[in-house]
Amino acid sequence: MGIDRREFIRIAGLSTLLGLGGRGAWELLFPGQLEAAFLAEPTVLKGQRWAMVVDMTKLDDATAKLCIAACHRVHNVPDFTNPVNPKDKVLPEDKVRWEVKWIWTDHFHNAFPGADQEVMAEKVAHLNFLLLCNHCDNPPCVRVCPTKATFRRDDGIVMMDMHRCIGCRFCMAGCPFGARSFNWRDPRPFVKEVYQDFPTREIGVVEKCNFCAERLARGQLPACVEASRGTLLFGDLADPKSSVRTALKTYFTIRRKPYLGTNPQVYYIV
Repeated sequence: MGIDRREFIRIAGLSTLLGLGGRGAWELLFPGQLEAAFLAEPTVLKGQRWAMVVDMTKLDDATAKLCIAACHRVHNVPDFTNPVNPKDKVLPEDKVRWEVKWIWTDHFHNAFPGADQEVMAEKVAHLNFLLLCNHCDNPPCVRVCPTKATFRRDDGIVMMDMHRCIGCRFCMAGCPFGARSFNWRDPRPFVKEVYQDFPTREIGVVEKCNFCAERLARGQLPACVEASRGTLLFGDLADPKSSVRTALKTYFTIRRKPYLGTNPQVYYIV
């Protein structure tokens, strides 16, 4: 296996940090790009432009809940509605303010503002759409981040380095899809069972969906896709034979707020 000098130095430096710092150093580096190169296995899933297709003709509430539960479990997303510790009181008005979500549901009128019509198919109007970060080709969240805590990878995934985040929430203001959440309080006591393959967070940082970049590095599909019973498709948009390209050529799809010019890469079959 060939390796150039720069790659050798990068991996050697990462190995030293891991040796010195143990799990703490590992968690420090996890959200960025270096760990992807270090963890990449021979079965790593690679793509030029990752995209997702949500088949709303198949999605039901039960499947949506499975997708949300799978995503939130493997990313240690806190659940402020049901505290692990009974001493952590949560008032009803705080549940929405504190909510942290990577993937969620909302009806058509909220998901696609401006796209509804006076007379439209009731089936579509009342659907609960599965929503997440759109991993835009032109992400405004990246442009407004002062610390580069949020950045776009070459394969199109918009990442969030929570160790660089200073909590300014500019990215939340810049995101037109409401895809980011802020940790108003320490989220760790509200994680029922810590998933060891992904880091937990601290108070005062923003987080969001990362298209399961850590799972792609291990050759696995995103957790929501695996749990979706075939409702969610994920693949390389640049590959004419990929499942997403096939679906987009076969079915009519819509995207959220395409008129803003962000070029979102989550498509919905309706």
